[in-house]
Amino acid sequence: MSYQIEYRHLKYFLAVAETLHFRKAAEKLFISQPGLSRQIKEMEENLGVKLFDRHNRHVKFTAAGLYLKDELTKNLNSLEAILHHAKLLEDGKDGQLNFGYVGSAMQNIIPELLINFTKDHPNILFSLKEMDNNKQIEGLLCQDIDIGFVRLERVPRGLHIKPILKEPFCLVVPLEHQLNTSNFKQLSQLKDEHFILFDPEYSASYYEKVMAIFDDSGFSPIISHNTIHAGSIYKLVENNFGVSIVPKSLIDENNSKIKFIELNKIPHRTVLSVIWNKENRNPILNKILALIHNKNIN
Repeated sequence: MSYQIEYRHLKYFLAVAETLHFRKAAEKLFISQPGLSRQIKEMEENLGVKLFDRHNRHVKFTAAGLYLKDELTKNLNSLEAILHHAKLLEDGKDGQLNFGYVGSAMQNIIPELLINFTKDHPNILFSLKEMDNNKQIEGLLCQDIDIGFVRLERVPRGLHIKPILKEPFCLVVPLEHQLNTSNFKQLSQLKDEHFILFDPEYSASYYEKVMAIFDDSGFSPIISHNTIHAGSIYKLVENNFGVSIVPKSLIDENNSKIKFIELNKIPHRTVLSVIWNKENRNPILNKILALIHNKNIN
């Protein structure tokens, strides 16, 4: 059985699948709506299946359409990555690796990894994007990114996870704060303070781990602000809007307006892990994973 399906049909189909709206998809593709409708109808006729149910202005997937959307999204991303890799080779590059990461991974882990990797692979292009855990999961599943650095306990089926850094937490307080490393005894000393914490949407599992610290300390924190960036936390602490708890790897020794008190006497630790999609065929991914596996980078 043969199908007269061309690459453009697949791109048009995915545009409609993304929006479930022919006009919006046509605008995105810079073609007319009737022209797009003809292309989808031609694709359906060639395949012998109905891809969308159209009811007035509403568009819904058929079972076949939903299946095709999921499979094409995954496999077309792989095809585009292969074609892009071929173009990089033509341009004298050995490939490209796209990173997603939570902010703390950029303090030491990723810079050290890239320095070591480029010693033997100097012609690799890197794309680095700070993303929350969920965005990284989405990016890995659709192969928009090749490798991620997250603070998660578990990942969806199809992804691999490897812990690479287990570390304690630190208090962050203004420089003039009465507490310091010599007189700090327990977290309950701060039960009347306002806390500035990472937003739970940035990493729900990390947030729950921080909440467990408060539970074990016998009080519920007064949370005045949530944010997704360590820099924002530090700026708020500097200006006496509250105190915070962060992973040790986020200690900023160049900030003279705040101080860090390591919580090394509590049992709680946070883990930074590397994750990747086992279906990803980027040849550079296996090379950097080999470095991660073979070197103790934590």
